[in-house]
Amino acid sequence: MSFPDRPVAHLLGSNGPVHAVSYSASPGTYILTGSADRNIRLYNPASHNQPQRYGSAINSSKTPGTTKPAVPEARLIQTYTAHGYEVLDLSVSSDNERFASVGGDRAAFLWDVATAKTIRRFGGNAHGHTARVNCVSFAGDGDSLVISGGFDTSVRVWDAKSNSAKPIQVLDEAKDAITALAVRDAEVIAGSVDGRVRSYDVRMGRCVTDVIGASVTSLKLTRDGKAMLVGSLDSKIRLMDRESGTCLKTYADDGWRNEELRVQAVLGSKEKYVIAGDELTAGTGPSGLNGDGKIWAWDLLTGKLVATVRVPCPEGFEPKKRMLGKDGKEKERSNVISCMAWRADGWGDQFCVGGTSGIATVFGSL
Repeated sequence: MSFPDRPVAHLLGSNGPVHAVSYSASPGTYILTGSADRNIRLYNPASHNQPQRYGSAINSSKTPGTTKPAVPEARLIQTYTAHGYEVLDLSVSSDNERFASVGGDRAAFLWDVATAKTIRRFGGNAHGHTARVNCVSFAGDGDSLVISGGFDTSVRVWDAKSNSAKPIQVLDEAKDAITALAVRDAEVIAGSVDGRVRSYDVRMGRCVTDVIGASVTSLKLTRDGKAMLVGSLDSKIRLMDRESGTCLKTYADDGWRNEELRVQAVLGSKEKYVIAGDELTAGTGPSGLNGDGKIWAWDLLTGKLVATVRVPCPEGFEPKKRMLGKDGKEKERSNVISCMAWRADGWGDQFCVGGTSGIATVFGSL
């Protein structure tokens, strides 16, 4: 099976960069996006709006003069509004009835999907985070816990079934901001800007620390929980053995950069591929692909780069902001692909990416 590089839907509507994308629980029919415009949107990528609001074709990069059919616009099902600041992360419950969101509000929001209302807000008081919250995940039996990680260096565990305003546990060993979370059974795994990944066994009260070195921005567990995929700000993605702490494989390329921004990496196609977005940096690398609105895919086992996929923008939606590079010269800011999710936790047949253009794009099959 080749890498699924065909765009099948655009998710439009955001008035700012898309910071988070998340599929509903299996079979992953719906997609949630969290945006800098403070809104969360629910889409059905298989249901399309008609007529389309943009150009009828996107030029093919393979044969000059030929065209591909326009990428359809996914139907917007619902918009969730309660955040006062940007939305940075999302997590969907296993029964698809609730989801959690975090961002600049210094609190974790628990939502009812059907009513579009918030059920609870964790934090925003003397017992909550003291700065923006970067990541969130459900945990526990029946998703009874909400785990949040923040810029204040702490991981906080909240009881979703209790009315208490206090977290039931605070994990504060990190020396810098918490940027990524993963949960498996009684374990909470947290990545930090201090260059460490800490694995907490909350039942045994034990913490194991893996030293990555560079600031950690992305964290995903393999399905068996024996390894973890760690992205960091040294332009490398590492597959780490959780038992021994050794690096099993490193994924990188001369043309790929991740030195300044949070760029997520995920496992996909039944853990056949490692995929990540791209970050705009000053200058152009040897391949000329830096910050070009691209997805990069490596073979999990060999570490070889197998695909780079351009993320198309609908006509009229191209990024127009400009920035100054390190050389002081003005450079065009392309679409930085910073967030992504693979359907059915990497076992499905499609994935979704989002970035600074404010457009999320679905690739694969509908």
